[in-house]
Amino acid sequence: MSQKIFIGTDSGATTTKFSAVWENGDAISTRLLQRPTNSEHGRAAVISGWIAGIGEFLAQNQLQWSQVHGVGLAIPGPYERYGVFGKTPNLPASFSGWDVFSDYRAALAKQSGRAMPLVVGNDGNYGGVAEARLARGDQKTSVMMLMPGSGLGCAFVGADGLSLDGDTLAGMETGHAAAPLHLLGIKPFPCGCGRDWGCYEAYTTISGLPHLLAEKLLKYPDHELAKSTDTPKQKALSLRTRAQKGDALAVEIFDFQARAMGLLVANLTMTLDAGIVVIGGGLMDHEATTPEFRERYLNIIRETARPYLWAQQRDTVKIVPAVLGDLSQAIGAALVALYQSRLV
Repeated sequence: MSQKIFIGTDSGATTTKFSAVWENGDAISTRLLQRPTNSEHGRAAVISGWIAGIGEFLAQNQLQWSQVHGVGLAIPGPYERYGVFGKTPNLPASFSGWDVFSDYRAALAKQSGRAMPLVVGNDGNYGGVAEARLARGDQKTSVMMLMPGSGLGCAFVGADGLSLDGDTLAGMETGHAAAPLHLLGIKPFPCGCGRDWGCYEAYTTISGLPHLLAEKLLKYPDHELAKSTDTPKQKALSLRTRAQKGDALAVEIFDFQARAMGLLVANLTMTLDAGIVVIGGGLMDHEATTPEFRERYLNIIRETARPYLWAQQRDTVKIVPAVLGDLSQAIGAALVALYQSRLV
């Protein structure tokens, strides 16, 4: 009898990644399969691309549709309700209100010839599910994951392996909580969410780098970026490489981001009491950053968080780097499909 498998699809505005797990939760492949989402061509093109991508994954791994017993879809929020897109910044306006759950489920049933269980959830939460499984090993402990990238993905995964989604599917949107600006010594930065209280996301991610750079250039008026004709985004995206080459301005910016992240880790650890904190995102990317850069960033997070933790947490909470990289959300989606199948 062939083994059951569970598929994970992780779809953003630009690309979709595909993965799958066996019944025991192990990933079938760690090879990244990534294809264009084709969102600019409309809803039907996206759905057909997902079905084709699954077919390609199955073919690459000598598997059959008959073995697929559940599918998970990781997508960005916000949502109007379960499986229905809200107004998402990076997707076409026509996607707002799209019942992607119903359309994808119908396409899966048509392709497989039977009703296919489908789960849909926040991409950040699903990434946390995958990283939590590896971070905890055989321990029954809760795991928190923070993923700074273009924005700040956050997830809390309970001992049951499932993420905290919340009643309106906005659980763990902590990137938009107010940062303690008096401790950071900085003014409120604007955030894409529209809040004006100084969201953590504005101080820990790529979205806030242009503002941080403008502040730091006041201290470094002769820096080459002060004279550069590049766009603010181009300047910001050069900072990670500059920091790894020892550029003082760039190093200060990422040290600042690490301190802001440390305060968020402390705030959330006091609230949620997770035993493990996983730090993901591009700053933990082994292909784009050096071990020295990653360890400096993590150490500043640890040192900043520690004084604010409860005494019993200071020597027990582990702050570790993510390990799955771009595959985490697709694997997480597959795992949630697997976990939900066990509850039926």
